[in-house]
Amino acid sequence: MEGAYLSPSLFFPTLVLALMLELMRVDAGIADLWEPLVSYLDQASDFFFSTLSRAAPVWTAVRVAVLVPLMKAAVVLCLVMSVILVIEKLSMALVALYVKVFGRTPEKVYKWEEIPQDSELGSLPYPMVLVQIPMFNEREVYQISIGAVCTLAWPNDKLIIQVLDDSTDITIRELVQEECGKWHRKGRNIHYISRDNRNGYKAGALKEAMELDYVKKCDYVAIFDADHEPPTDFLLRSVPFLMHNREIALAQARWKFVNANECIMTRIQEMSLNYHFKVEQQSGSSTMAFFGFNGTAGVWRIIAINDAEGWKERTTVEDMDLAVRATLRGWKFLYIGDLKVCVYMINVNVQLLKVSYQAIIKPIGISNIVGHEVPLMKKLFLLYNFFFARRIVSHNVTFFFYCIIIPLSSFFPEVVIPKWGVFYVPTLITILNSIGTPRSLHLIVVWVFFENVMSLHRCKAVYIGLLEAGRVNEWVVTEKLGNTLKTKQISVVEKKFARKLWERLLFLEVSMGLILLICACYNFSFRKDQHFIFIFPQTISFLLMGFGFVGTYIPQTK
Repeated sequence: MEGAYLSPSLFFPTLVLALMLELMRVDAGIADLWEPLVSYLDQASDFFFSTLSRAAPVWTAVRVAVLVPLMKAAVVLCLVMSVILVIEKLSMALVALYVKVFGRTPEKVYKWEEIPQDSELGSLPYPMVLVQIPMFNEREVYQISIGAVCTLAWPNDKLIIQVLDDSTDITIRELVQEECGKWHRKGRNIHYISRDNRNGYKAGALKEAMELDYVKKCDYVAIFDADHEPPTDFLLRSVPFLMHNREIALAQARWKFVNANECIMTRIQEMSLNYHFKVEQQSGSSTMAFFGFNGTAGVWRIIAINDAEGWKERTTVEDMDLAVRATLRGWKFLYIGDLKVCVYMINVNVQLLKVSYQAIIKPIGISNIVGHEVPLMKKLFLLYNFFFARRIVSHNVTFFFYCIIIPLSSFFPEVVIPKWGVFYVPTLITILNSIGTPRSLHLIVVWVFFENVMSLHRCKAVYIGLLEAGRVNEWVVTEKLGNTLKTKQISVVEKKFARKLWERLLFLEVSMGLILLICACYNFSFRKDQHFIFIFPQTISFLLMGFGFVGTYIPQTK
């Protein structure tokens, strides 16, 4: 109607009312009663559709000139990154396969000799070893690592144990201190160290502990997180590599997941972590003698740590930071795949740490790029393989291509994504990622969609690290429960979990799930490429994660 005006904020309420009134028109008496309101709604409808008709040409022009070219460019970029990712994963898998088929064990590549057991020499052949156990409010698992470390097969006079307790809970501090006192009375040289601050978090605690006078007489340092349980022969199997190969700075063991069968989510995490160890770390150790330190279950040569200028507090990924600086000083890393340290996996927590890529890449790009300690090829390997391919390309392909570009392409018939980019490449990547855990092949579809959800937070971490380094140093410690579910009453355990729906709600995941649902419905209704086949399961995975239906179910006590 000419000259009619209705506030845009009333569009949707009035349209809803219009639908209701149309149903009420069946009764003529009711329609007459509401005739003034019906007239008003008719005006609103005319205004809405007239505005829409005027906006349609503008939208069409923007779509053709901006959105379609951007979508096509994004598709090309994602396809290129997909090829890079496939080549990277295929090359690592081939290296890992070569090592396994030809039996290229660490003992065949590097010198290893058993430490002589001579009653006359006693502990003389053994080097002095420091063991550090950093922890923070680890009520449920502190006894696991302390007990395991104190039973390591190593002479008492050649082993120093430090428990670095940054707990803010006074009760937990007292429990940890009491546990240390128990082992001290049994003859172990164990030191309980606590701080009145958390400066530098884990890196700060490790750095301050290394500055104590008695550490100067130690040759090597082994590090274990509070939920790690090393075997008794851990030092006997790992330290000889460092003793007989002076170029090795780090001997890294593999993790063995004690509670992998606890639920589907721990099985899926086992698949991701097994690939990390069996493929990524194995290939890095076998080719360039470099991989990222896991922050635990490893033995460092103390001279190498000092040569790399020690632990740095500039980033919360202190393990990766130290590994990069050490390798740029010419040190080599060794992965020992058959040496396994038991660890209790946590249920998934999407509050991931924000990675400071600026703080890690800085030593590569500035001062050390012209250094003489390592070849230029190794520095390029760090930049391309370790950072670009695995941390930027991998996360961007998984999230932006599979969770954003392909679903949104449903609204752009002009954008055609080749079948090899939608089906064959993801299938090959999935197969390569699954080889680390053959027993869980039947869960591979669940793993794929779980990885899609987690890629959202990995991308977020990457870009926050690159663009907002000031926000990076936020340390989020996920509480570890160990075997609490088996050893404690349900009434005690359930207090640790959010039970109400609104307490578990994750807005970002729910929003992504709703967007994917719209894309899937549109694709099913109007497109013939059948992308909805995998967009619908993506929708379900994001919504399940967003509404908190993930992890171990804790029965409610009556």
